[in-house]
Amino acid sequence: MAGTRTLLKSYHSFFIMTDSFITLASLSGMLMLLIRDTVRPDYVFLGGLTVLLVTGVLTPQQAFSGFSNPAVFTVGALFIIAAGVQRTGALYAIERFIFKPNTGYRWVLTKMMTITGVSSAFLNNTPIVAMMIPQVTRWSGSTQQSASRLLIPLSYAAIIGGMITLIGTSTNLVVSGMLDERGYEPLTMFELSWIGIPAITLVIAYFNLIGYKWLPSRVNNTKLNSNTQSNGYQFDYKIPENSKLDGLTVDRAGLRALEKAFLTHIYRNRQIIGPIGPQFILQSGDVLTLMGDVDFVNQLAIEKGLDRAVPRLKNVADELPLFEAVVAPTSILVGKTLKEIQFRELFHAVVVGIQRRDEAIRGALGNIAVKPGDLLLIESKVGFDERFGSDKDNFYVVLSKGTRIATSANKSKWALGILVTLVLSVSLEILPMVSAALAAAALMVITGSLPKNSVRSALNLPVLVVIASAIGFGQAFETTGLATYLGTILLDYSKPFGAVAIILALYLTTNVLTELITNNAAAVLMLPVALVIGIEAGLSAHAVAVTVAVAASASFLTPIGYQTNLMVMSAGGYRFRDYAKAGFPVTLILMAVTILIVNWKYN
Repeated sequence: MAGTRTLLKSYHSFFIMTDSFITLASLSGMLMLLIRDTVRPDYVFLGGLTVLLVTGVLTPQQAFSGFSNPAVFTVGALFIIAAGVQRTGALYAIERFIFKPNTGYRWVLTKMMTITGVSSAFLNNTPIVAMMIPQVTRWSGSTQQSASRLLIPLSYAAIIGGMITLIGTSTNLVVSGMLDERGYEPLTMFELSWIGIPAITLVIAYFNLIGYKWLPSRVNNTKLNSNTQSNGYQFDYKIPENSKLDGLTVDRAGLRALEKAFLTHIYRNRQIIGPIGPQFILQSGDVLTLMGDVDFVNQLAIEKGLDRAVPRLKNVADELPLFEAVVAPTSILVGKTLKEIQFRELFHAVVVGIQRRDEAIRGALGNIAVKPGDLLLIESKVGFDERFGSDKDNFYVVLSKGTRIATSANKSKWALGILVTLVLSVSLEILPMVSAALAAAALMVITGSLPKNSVRSALNLPVLVVIASAIGFGQAFETTGLATYLGTILLDYSKPFGAVAIILALYLTTNVLTELITNNAAAVLMLPVALVIGIEAGLSAHAVAVTVAVAASASFLTPIGYQTNLMVMSAGGYRFRDYAKAGFPVTLILMAVTILIVNWKYN
């Protein structure tokens, strides 16, 4: 009998070790793919989860537990709420307060960071940063200041603002939900404020006193703007009477998929038509607007028998305004050229300029492979921002010069009222977080603050898939014993030096991991480890959970660690080292505040 027990224990140990190896190998493979940035994060996590499911490390119930997790539904609902507030223009009144003419740089910096931080405490920070970017660049242009001295602080303020409340970022909600699942009390609405408020205050003071000196000052770093429509790379040619092009489609006329130029729009009968599809039929008298290489366009005009057109009186921007969009890491554009993806047909728009970090790319744009963080200057019909403004899967749309979201005072009041009601109902414990969030999201649609056809694009499914898959992966981290193993290692090295050293080790490990993978995934993987540490070291569950939540969001050292860092990269003409230079002191501030507050409040 004893021999049988020993044999069963041996088999059990073998399977646990095998499962641990598979889980660790899957995690290593995922890290490599995420670091190389060759596959979308949601695909990586879903693929890793599938490996664990197929190999038997996880049961189907465990693997897909994340897709029914209340935190995922809460995050999805908050995406809808944020889109509703943005769509009504409820936050655009703050522009006039922040970016007043004849206001000094430091005063603008202070107001911008303060208001961005407060707004991000209650709303998804992505649309807030998207709204602010064009205001920053316009104010900078009118005051001869460099936008690069404001955009990194803008992103950092949005990130830290998300640490002020439970709903400030999805990471907080995921951590709170995982605590609740394991029998602990979830985080309260303002529990993180003990860290978030001192942190944002100190970081604003730092940038005002010292930090602004570490920010690059690059003149004319926002090279792509509305003046592109009249620069030397754009030409107007007219189709003369009895032309061989009369009656031909754009495709048959040989004006599609050109090597070093592209047709942006056509002026016909005092109307501007665009974007132009391959089956559009040309007529004599049409004025074609071509953008691209000078020599190539001139030679093309000779071959096609086109005449130079006289300047038009009608303003193109009235009917085909320009929009700026930052390419997201999850975009279908990444790694492909505009021709390969058929951008014109897919988005009913034309890319007339690309800015990559501090370099403007023009000419044969259709042959340029798109990268995450590229700033696209897009010409499209009025309403492009409404159709794709919530499409965070592909790009973050920011408003360019001459464009603006239409505001509605009545709907703005509804949207803000719904948001305030959500905060109060959760703070006063009238409703659980998930119930309040879903009810608020439904009210956004019912009141018309967010149109029904915009709900799908507001959801940001790749983020939800990453969270749900990471929760399943976290199950494997626990059941295989990897969480206990890592927690024991961290304790062995830090426990002799006391509670402060334990919190420091946990913070640093989470913070390094969040720079390699997404912040939500880092929190999901590290919370089980943190709870093991808490039990063994006698620390409260909330002490270690708050540490993980803050460290997972505190991504300041690279442009790829947080979506808002990536959004401002090309607009500010930043390089990788700019983030490390400006972000290192901010990282130290956040770490110090977290360790001091956690040690004081929970111990």
